[in-house]
Amino acid sequence: MDIQVGDVIKLKKKHPCGSFEWEVLRIGADFRLKCMGCGHQIMIPRKQAEKNIRQITPASQRGI
Repeated sequence: MDIQVGDVIKLKKKHPCGSFEWEVLRIGADFRLKCMGCGHQIMIPRKQAEKNIRQITPASQRGI
């Protein structure tokens, strides 16, 4: 998967705040994601993140 820092990913399960969208802050063996709803940050293993992605919105489309 081609995921870059700044991309917004939509996951299968929603965060308790109700948002499905997460901003990618760091990539590597783990991803650091920031919830677009409440701003909560998490670290998640790459394998688990890639398995749960539904949609990727590149940073270039968001105007960043």
